[in-house]
Amino acid sequence: MGCSGCRVRFNFGKVLSKVSVFFTMVLIFTYFFYCLTGFCDSAPRTLYRQQVSDYDALDDHRRVLDELRPSPRLLPDAQSQRNRSGSADAEQVDTPGPFPQHMSESANEESAQSNGIPVSNTFGTKRFPQAIIIGVKKGGTRALLEFLRIHPDVRAVGAEPHFFDRFYDKGLEWYRNLMPRTLDGQITMEKTPSYFVTKEAPSRVCTMNCQTKLIVVVRDPVTRAVSDYTQTLSKNPGLPSFQSLALKNYTTGLIDTTWSAVRIGLYAKHLENWLLHFPLSHFLFVSGERLVSDPAGEMGRVQDFLGLKRVVSDKHFYFNQTKGFPCLKKPEGSSRPRCLGKSKGRPHPQIPSEVLQRLRDFYRPFNHRFYQMSGQDFGWE
Repeated sequence: MGCSGCRVRFNFGKVLSKVSVFFTMVLIFTYFFYCLTGFCDSAPRTLYRQQVSDYDALDDHRRVLDELRPSPRLLPDAQSQRNRSGSADAEQVDTPGPFPQHMSESANEESAQSNGIPVSNTFGTKRFPQAIIIGVKKGGTRALLEFLRIHPDVRAVGAEPHFFDRFYDKGLEWYRNLMPRTLDGQITMEKTPSYFVTKEAPSRVCTMNCQTKLIVVVRDPVTRAVSDYTQTLSKNPGLPSFQSLALKNYTTGLIDTTWSAVRIGLYAKHLENWLLHFPLSHFLFVSGERLVSDPAGEMGRVQDFLGLKRVVSDKHFYFNQTKGFPCLKKPEGSSRPRCLGKSKGRPHPQIPSEVLQRLRDFYRPFNHRFYQMSGQDFGWE
């Protein structure tokens, strides 16, 4: 009996050994099969996509906080508005202001850690932006950036860095550290509309990279000025009337070009400054009106300009009747569509028709000059 038991144990051990070898071979075969089909290469990229989507969520969270945070600058009172000697109001300041909390040197990582989002990301590289949305304020730049961020090959900073107009003294490495990580084939972008009207911005951008692609979202300058005023009025209800700010003298109808809401709309003069440093081929001029009426068509032009596959299309948009502009359809896994915040689509105050007509007459020669320079007729009459 003893010898028989030994044989049983011996045979059982051989069986276990063969089973172990069998399962080992299965694991090895499975590993090589998935590697040959590309799974091994796609796994890190899949992890990266998940991580960058977390960063996108963080960017959106920061933007919400920015909108809720009171403005650090206060508009001057009515008397100082009429006696202003500068070229910018509280919404358009070319000199450095208080450094924004969400743009501190370590904010990208510290904020992510405090929100439980992983920052130990070893995939991708922080690069200088290859394309920048440089203008214009109240032209539709936020909508354009949000539409672009649908594209899997576009990575963009959520908040406006204001590097080339307010924080240039912090240096290019500081600026690059604000950028999201990208993989090969992805484009890094940012948008700061005040760059277009900042005298020093073109040379500074060219110092970083004279091959940078520049996108300018433009809109009827009269409508843009009213929208600009409406935004400021929502934050400062005691603001003087639009006509008292736009006109130096109501009787003569002389336009006050020192008011930034008027000055920003002189697109031809601002473009002249940029063309001293960049050729026209580096610019794309996006119609703010068509971005509302035909977002997919304008996005097609933008994607072509950036050398991207046309991914963003009609299927991504629907028109929100309440807000009066397009919204993004509900993304997969989300409970609701994505529309721009409450600060977008505000109803405009009633402006006397004769004031609007005086502004149209004032802008007409500048508009025609801009059409010639850009090679596009935007039809603002």
